[in-house]
Amino acid sequence: MKILKNFWKRLSTPSKAAAGIILFMGFMGGLLFWGAFNTGMEATNTEEFCSGCHAPIVKEIRETIHYSNRSGVRAICSDCHVPHQWTDKIVRKVQASKELLFHFIGTIDTEEKFKERRGHLAHREWQRMKDNDSKECRNCHQFNYMDFSEQGPRAIKQHSTALADGDKTCVDCHKGIAHKLPDMRDVEGWQ
Repeated sequence: MKILKNFWKRLSTPSKAAAGIILFMGFMGGLLFWGAFNTGMEATNTEEFCSGCHAPIVKEIRETIHYSNRSGVRAICSDCHVPHQWTDKIVRKVQASKELLFHFIGTIDTEEKFKERRGHLAHREWQRMKDNDSKECRNCHQFNYMDFSEQGPRAIKQHSTALADGDKTCVDCHKGIAHKLPDMRDVEGWQ
């Protein structure tokens, strides 16, 4: 019984060195986990990763102003489809994990299957962007910094009305800005 008491006493009052080693190991484990997690997050934000499932879409963006322009500023998939703030990014990555699942179970694993579902996927993405007030667009484009004098008359009217009303978001008018518009005839809920 005395041996058991001594053993328990030893476990319940570790030495300072043991406590220090445990804290150090926990800290190092946390750093390693954070580094691996962040590396994985950034790896899934690359154009190469996105083109693994969305190759036709990645080809399309290469023909737009967002990919090649006079200023040399280029947007890639994650700039428009992944929020920049960390907490919002985590939420979006969890949502996007469902897309990976559908790719691996064969729902959209070929270009033909992807094209067949494209209208539905686009509608869902447009709704997500509308619900979050086109947060990803606003990382680069903000009404406060727009020079309306450099825009055409129609753009001036639309942007100033949207700014004044506050009821429209970027995706309401700019659905085809980076991708060709899909055939929406078979998409339920599409107006």
